[in-house]
Amino acid sequence: MSKQSIGIVGLGSIGRHHAEQLTLRASQETATLVGGMDIAPRARERFETRFDVPTFESHEALYDHVDAVIITTPNRYHEAYAVDALAADLDVLIEKPLAHTIESAQHIVDASQNAESVCRVGFHNRVARPVDVLMSYLNEGRFGDVYHIEANYLRRRGIPGRGSWFTKKEAAGGGALVDIGAHAIDLALYLLEFPAVTDVSGVTRSVFGDRSEYTYLDMHGSEGDGSFDVDDSASAFIRCGDDTTISLDVAWAANRPPDTTFVVHGTEAGARLDLQTGELTIFETNASGAPHFSDSTITTRDDDAHRIEQELFVDAIATADTPLATPEQALTTQQVLDAIYESSEREEIGTEPPVPAQ
Repeated sequence: MSKQSIGIVGLGSIGRHHAEQLTLRASQETATLVGGMDIAPRARERFETRFDVPTFESHEALYDHVDAVIITTPNRYHEAYAVDALAADLDVLIEKPLAHTIESAQHIVDASQNAESVCRVGFHNRVARPVDVLMSYLNEGRFGDVYHIEANYLRRRGIPGRGSWFTKKEAAGGGALVDIGAHAIDLALYLLEFPAVTDVSGVTRSVFGDRSEYTYLDMHGSEGDGSFDVDDSASAFIRCGDDTTISLDVAWAANRPPDTTFVVHGTEAGARLDLQTGELTIFETNASGAPHFSDSTITTRDDDAHRIEQELFVDAIATADTPLATPEQALTTQQVLDAIYESSEREEIGTEPPVPAQ
């Protein structure tokens, strides 16, 4: 496979992180960073200075110089950049979530299905090394039948900059549920091999984000104008057609210790994965010799998940076989997000819960 020329669309913090990883892996001779695009002059100047590549104000100009793009803009702009890239026969990696609305996400899916190029969505947690090990054990049948997953993604104080695009519904599509809840839902569904979702019940809240006296030690992102019209936490219960279930708890801010654990319940074994530390523990029972519990701690290499994601994206361009999220899977996650918001808005007890379209 020839070396892929890759451009970054959106030169904020996540765009620069992707660029850093591309620069670090340049010696592998599979991909190279050739440019970037952003509408903000300051972002372009900073990117050019750091990476010594040209930048452009229009995505059309960048698209003339690349084979593939990584889209890291605010969510509401994913559709425009992705659809145009696919129309130009470019391969596309979109940072999660797929888009800011169901309608916009569906447009990207339609464009990808009509394109000959590759389109994948960057839910990087599913390609982390401990998740790779966990998935291999699941596929080997070590856990028996998996029937429930606890998905937790909570910060003590981690609102990503009040007044930034993250805290504006028009730009992001939602708050903590969209930002970190999307990661949690995708990973849980991925571990369950994406069964059909039949019922969703949930509540979203805004408890801390609009407080004038919001107290923190470090701001998770850059403070903006202070505006906040999204959720900062959510709790939900998701039921699938095969009777597997997911309990979801996410928060940008909560008066409790941070928690990024996923707990797998299986008939033969279970597991606890901490995304923050990479710790993976397998829980089993055995009657050999005497009845006993057996807990196995798994240790893996500490590799950057975004770098792995990029490698798999480049591989997908050649083989199309990759654990990266497809647009269709990302659309299912988006439908679950939307169903949680709809469920939270219901006021009348006994109303049928929303069901994501299949």
